[in-house]
Amino acid sequence: MIEIENLSKIYDGQTVVENVSLKVPAGSITTVVGTSGSGKTTLLRMINRLVEPSSGTIRVNGEDNRAMAPHELRRRIGYAIQGHGLFPHRTVFENIATVPRLLGWRRTRIYEKVHSLLELFQLSPADFSGRYPHELSGGQQQRVGVARALAAEPSLLLMDEPFGALDPIIRAKAQDDLLTIQRQLKTTILLVTHDMEEAFQLGDRIAVMHAGRLVQYAKPEAILRHPASEFVSSMVGSVERPFRLLSLGTVNSLTEPGEAQGDAFFESLSQRDALARLLWEGRDAAPVVTENGERAGRVTLARLIQSASEAG
Repeated sequence: MIEIENLSKIYDGQTVVENVSLKVPAGSITTVVGTSGSGKTTLLRMINRLVEPSSGTIRVNGEDNRAMAPHELRRRIGYAIQGHGLFPHRTVFENIATVPRLLGWRRTRIYEKVHSLLELFQLSPADFSGRYPHELSGGQQQRVGVARALAAEPSLLLMDEPFGALDPIIRAKAQDDLLTIQRQLKTTILLVTHDMEEAFQLGDRIAVMHAGRLVQYAKPEAILRHPASEFVSSMVGSVERPFRLLSLGTVNSLTEPGEAQGDAFFESLSQRDALARLLWEGRDAAPVVTENGERAGRVTLARLIQSASEAG
């Protein structure tokens, strides 16, 4: 858990972060959004003390982050940034092993950890361990960067625009990978982004920053249905709101008895993706199956459109 109380940062008389308080539950993902200069990156960097606060308190798992030397704190907190930040003259193995080596892990433990992370990120250890960053694609570099941030088994991972440099297709895959891995490792993640789509895709909770202040901190549905201010409403976007609400719901809640032709949808598919697929494929309905492949009923285009209308 991260507990932030009355946190402020002032540079040369200018307040960059002003009196921010929030709690990030253990094992959850919180996304931090806001316009450029809203203070979101400074907020993140105060947690691992790359920036020292002017006032306020930060506790990580109940411990004040000022209770240890900054370099010791950073070894306990994973940190992934846009552009991955890999060491160009170190191999993939050496990059991922950086913090475990600093912590004095045994060679066998480091070897096992690096290999398990490469396999987790679908990068064959035999093929990728000895490669250098310039020999990887952008998506592969980003995966190695996140693997390095997770190598020392931190309970907390800070991410600053981690997927901002990726093209849309690779970015979507990287987001899905992060969600899958976070569910497995139960890591607490605080992720800064300027992309509202990414915020809603990844966040269990969303923190909206404006001019250094935290203007709303809530679950995605609450922000969509009850924006706290005109600024939050404009960030969400009135046109996109119904579709973002659809992305939070699954086909399961709209499944009805009946048959339909064509490829089936899993009941965990988002309503937004189901609507897009039916429109793209020119179908009026699709069969729905459980995660075990058992027939559950069908979902219709008319019901999905009605749900979007109700969301708006």
